[in-house]
Amino acid sequence: MLQVEIQEIGAGNWRALRDIRLAALRDAPQAFASTYEREAAFTEADWLRWISRGDTFLAYAPELGAAPVGIVSEYEGEPGTIELISMWISPEARGRGIGRALVEAVLGQARAKSMTRVHLWVAESNRSARLLYERCGFRPTAERQPLPSNPQLPEIGMARSLDRLASAGLARWPLHQAPLHQAPAREGAGA
Repeated sequence: MLQVEIQEIGAGNWRALRDIRLAALRDAPQAFASTYEREAAFTEADWLRWISRGDTFLAYAPELGAAPVGIVSEYEGEPGTIELISMWISPEARGRGIGRALVEAVLGQARAKSMTRVHLWVAESNRSARLLYERCGFRPTAERQPLPSNPQLPEIGMARSLDRLASAGLARWPLHQAPLHQAPAREGAGA
């Protein structure tokens, strides 16, 4: 198994953010709401603004070199909800647990902020990303919208509850449902 290190990025590391974000936009332009051309023109102040709007995590895999191999960001959306955005794994690092580690970083931040839900948008055609999110407990919502950078491509909403039972898939039935059969209390058995 590949050793993965997840680090939250700070203002002092804006160049690493810039480099991996531009690599992501070059590699998978159909996966993001923005474009390479737009963000290649960003100044240092633009990247620092990105960092200040929410939490951004970079994944490092020392076996693959010193540069980050994955990125994910999050910000507070609707009340109680964290929006997971800008997820990308470099091609040489895909399928090695880095995506799950980045998703877990966002879920951990959401729990630390007492959020109840994590939501994301994913291109409907991005099968590998959708499968990753499903393996991490996300389920499709009824939401659909055009991808802002390419309105011909639809995006679907996905969400995951941070309730322990719901996240584990155990809360599919009403939690307050009366038992179907209750044995009568027996005397002398602590009743």
